[in-house]
Amino acid sequence: MRFEIMRLDDVDGAALDSTVVDAASVNRIVQQAASIGQRIYIRPADTATR
Repeated sequence: MRFEIMRLDDVDGAALDSTVVDAASVNRIVQQAASIGQRIYIRPADTATR
């Protein structure tokens, strides 16, 4: 399964950028974001994104 991860703006929550990753990478990305206080949004990637 693949997921889209969006980095969010600290002020208004707008998406700054996004990337599609495999399920095995999600935990690492969440840990990195948490360590620096970065806001992210994770959702299943559309099949068209692949």
